[in-house]
Amino acid sequence: MSETMRQPRVEKVVVNIGVGEAGERLSKAQKVIEMVTGQKSVQTISKTINRDLAIRKGMPLGCKVTLRRDKADDFLRRALEIREHRIPVYSFDPEGNMSFGITDYTDFPGMKYDPEIGIFGMDVSVVLKRPGNRVTQRMLLKRRVPRGHRLNRPEAIQFMKANYNVEVVE
Repeated sequence: MSETMRQPRVEKVVVNIGVGEAGERLSKAQKVIEMVTGQKSVQTISKTINRDLAIRKGMPLGCKVTLRRDKADDFLRRALEIREHRIPVYSFDPEGNMSFGITDYTDFPGMKYDPEIGIFGMDVSVVLKRPGNRVTQRMLLKRRVPRGHRLNRPEAIQFMKANYNVEVVE
């Protein structure tokens, strides 16, 4: 196998704001996520019922945006700048994905606090993969990715250190 097929890359970056209710707060959260990412958001819908929190099945609870390629890279660099390029080691899962939170959208450059909107934090999830994962998603002859080709936690940490200057904190 060639060395280019072994190089990890950012598959996608998912930015999520959980509000917990439909209505005005959800529309404000959608406005914030669209300002920060520059892309139209999608509502996240509840799949279960929780009587204690008054959540019904099919109720909108938040919004999310999926970024790929250059937009994902640009957003990830800006988000890591806010976190001062420091990510805790527990943010990486065994499959090499990474998640972290941003407490306030006004930390992004060019964003100012708007009293009408309020304060919204967001979750950022980064999916890292090697090329060649199409075999798991294609219609015909679906296969699993071999264990040796999957990304793991130490390789993901090394990739983030090399490409994004991330300092991994214990």
